[in-house]
Amino acid sequence: MDSLVHLFHTALATVKDVLPIGAVLIGFQVLVLKKPIPHLKRTLIGFVYVLVGLALFLAGLERSLFPLGKLMAQQLSDPAFLGTASEAGGGAAWSKYLWVYAFGAAIGFATTVAEPALIAVAMKAASVSGGTLSVWGLRVAVAIGVALGLALGTFRIVTGTPIHWYIIAGYIGVVVQTAFSPRFIVPLAYDSGGVTTSTVTVPLVSALGLGLAGTVPGRSVLIDGFGLIAFASLFPMMTVMAYAQLGEWWTRRAAQRQTRAPDGP
Repeated sequence: MDSLVHLFHTALATVKDVLPIGAVLIGFQVLVLKKPIPHLKRTLIGFVYVLVGLALFLAGLERSLFPLGKLMAQQLSDPAFLGTASEAGGGAAWSKYLWVYAFGAAIGFATTVAEPALIAVAMKAASVSGGTLSVWGLRVAVAIGVALGLALGTFRIVTGTPIHWYIIAGYIGVVVQTAFSPRFIVPLAYDSGGVTTSTVTVPLVSALGLGLAGTVPGRSVLIDGFGLIAFASLFPMMTVMAYAQLGEWWTRRAAQRQTRAPDGP
């Protein structure tokens, strides 16, 4: 019964969130463009599907994935699992939390590959690029970036170092890399940082950060628990540009080999 009540409240909240979007789309179609809505019945049915699907999805995240991510972070950083007592003064040796970094990287990679927003962007990018970019290549490149970002982000939580130094250094790297990347990939790389922080990734990443900060001695949930999403947005820009740079280098190398190859009989 509690699950049904929770689902009902989630559905109501979803309707309140989605209705303004529908109002804007219908308003522009009818009032600005002054044209009827094409396939009205199919559109309304699809709108209902969206509401039901979002409600079930959000309820599942709140009841299952979010608590599970927080629990995993707490268990992996528990002194009983680490096999050591908390250090005096609330300090934490970063080398004791290798499984936490591995879990952060693994959950970042897995959630990003399954991210619906990223799949949609990758399909569009592959379509307009004429095959230059592959759907799986782009998805894996972004997922690797998120994995690296979360591994470094969990390291920051464990060590308690200031987050702004990581972000400043990261964006300096992005700016430098932009100057040497193919022009066609730069806007897509910047967008890739945004599409990773969507419906699947954000709840688990947030749970991971809060759970870890609440377990590591001397860390503040408010100060140290947040910020992982910034890492998940930053590093995909680098890996997507690197993906294009490697592809360009590989094409150039193949062309050079073909040029140097001796002519056949």
